[in-house]
Amino acid sequence: MFDYKEAFDRNVGWLTEAEQQTMRRKRVAIGGCGGVGGAHLLTLARLGVGAFTIADFDRFELANFNRQVGATTGAIGRPKVEVMAELARAINPELDLRILPEGVLAENLDRFLAGADLLVDGFDFHALDIRSRAFALAHAQGIPAITAGPIGLSAAYVIFLPGEMSFEQYFRLSGCSQAEMEQRFLHGLAPAAPYRSYLADPSRFDLERRRAPSIGAACQLCAGVVGIAAIKLFTGRGEVKAAPWHHQFDPFCNLYSCERAAV
Repeated sequence: MFDYKEAFDRNVGWLTEAEQQTMRRKRVAIGGCGGVGGAHLLTLARLGVGAFTIADFDRFELANFNRQVGATTGAIGRPKVEVMAELARAINPELDLRILPEGVLAENLDRFLAGADLLVDGFDFHALDIRSRAFALAHAQGIPAITAGPIGLSAAYVIFLPGEMSFEQYFRLSGCSQAEMEQRFLHGLAPAAPYRSYLADPSRFDLERRRAPSIGAACQLCAGVVGIAAIKLFTGRGEVKAAPWHHQFDPFCNLYSCERAAV
C-alpha cells in the first residue's frame, strides 16, 4: 500500500518534514510533456509535489527516444499526456492530476493555470505565442514561472516572480516575426552562447527549418534546476535570482553563470 510519508522520507533532511508537506499541497502547471516537460513532471513528482496540470496534444514517436523520458517502444503512437500521467501516478498514485490532451490553447489558458502555484515551461521551443500568453497570464495572476531550455549540453533558465520583471519585459517578443522571436528567446536564455564552441555538426542547427539537435542529458539538467528552484519558491528558503537575472549551467564547458541581463 502506498504511503506518502514513507515514499518521500529520503527528501527529509534537505527538506524539513513541514516543508515536505508544503510540497504535497502545491500544484504545478506544466505546458508540454516532451523533452523537458516530461522530465519536469517526474522530477517534481519525486520531490513530493501533490498536484499537477499537464498539457500536450502530441503523441510519442521514435524520433523522441534520445531525449524524452516517456518515449519507449511501448509508448509509440500514444498521447504524451496519457503516458506521462501513468508514469507520474506510478510514482505517487495519490496525485491530483488534471490533463489537457488538446495542449495549451488561448481558449483554455485559464483552466490550465487554475489553482497553480507555479508555471513550468515545457513548450516546444518554437511555440512562442502560446508560451508568451501563458507567462503573461501567470504574471497577471501572481503565479511564479520558470523557463528552462536544454541549450547545447547545458541548462539555461530564467525565473519570473510576481511583481517583478515579466517574461515580455525580459524577452521583448511582442510585435516580432517568428524568426526574430526565436532569436530573442534563444539569446535571452543563453546570451554567452557557449554551445557554439562545441557544436559538432553546424548543419544540424537550423532554426529556420525548425531543426536543432537536443540531448536527453541536458533535458535532465533542466529538470534538476527547475526542481531545486521549486523547492526554494515553495519553502521560502534560499535566494531566488529572478529576471533580469539569467542562469546557465554548462558542464561541458565547466561553466556556471548567473548574470544580470542588460534589458
